[in-house]
Amino acid sequence: QVQLVESGGGLVQPGGSLRLSCATSKFILGYYNVGWFRQASGNEREGVACISSTDGSTFVADSVKGRFTITRDSDKNTVHLDMKNLKPEDTAIYYCAEIAPWKRSVTPQLMCSMRPEDFGDIGSWGQGTQVTVSS
Repeated sequence: QVQLVESGGGLVQPGGSLRLSCATSKFILGYYNVGWFRQASGNEREGVACISSTDGSTFVADSVKGRFTITRDSDKNTVHLDMKNLKPEDTAIYYCAEIAPWKRSVTPQLMCSMRPEDFGDIGSWGQGTQVTVSS
């Protein structure tokens, strides 16, 4: 099973920027659909941005559109989430997740709409990284 590791979280002031990274040493991440999800205290986990394994197409949630970007760095076997103009409501634990396309065919929008229990044995999650936006 793919083991994902997130990094890059931290404390940032409103209006600031962060880059989150999702990496694995187990498999070539470029072969997998990858998504970034977040869960704020007391809230359900929600999809933020997802990227396709096939054509590189992406989906970004309306709540972060224009501020967050998801990209692949194939050389580093990493998927990044670049976040700018951060707001206090972006405070959450951010998780990356993968779905192997040979286990289930998903579009980025579909993947980002999935709940953790929908992943079952078709994908896996990282341990999460905390992002806190506060002055």
